[in-house]
Amino acid sequence: QVQLVESGGGSVQPGGSLRLSCIASGFIFSNYMMTWYRQAPGKEREFVAGITSVGENTNYADTVKGRFTISRDNAKNTVYLEMNSLKPEDTAVYYCRVNYGMRAHWGQGTQVTVSS
Repeated sequence: QVQLVESGGGSVQPGGSLRLSCIASGFIFSNYMMTWYRQAPGKEREFVAGITSVGENTNYADTVKGRFTISRDNAKNTVYLEMNSLKPEDTAVYYCRVNYGMRAHWGQGTQVTVSS
């Protein structure tokens, strides 16, 4: 059974930083690309960042490029999202996702609030 558990969210002021973590289980983590998405109130869920199975390639949404960094530790079955220079428009619930068994699996999400 695939499980994804996010943590690390919280409330920060504009310009602050947070590091999100997503611990995965139920599949061979090192074989799969992992992605982060986010959903702000009243908006659709959107792609934030992705990383290939052993971390050789990453990609980012234009809105976070240069501020966010995705990484992974396959020994710990964990994917991270380092978020710097946070803006109020980054406020959202952040989810990690894996495509496994012909479907997408999501965690429960972690809330990030950026406000002065």
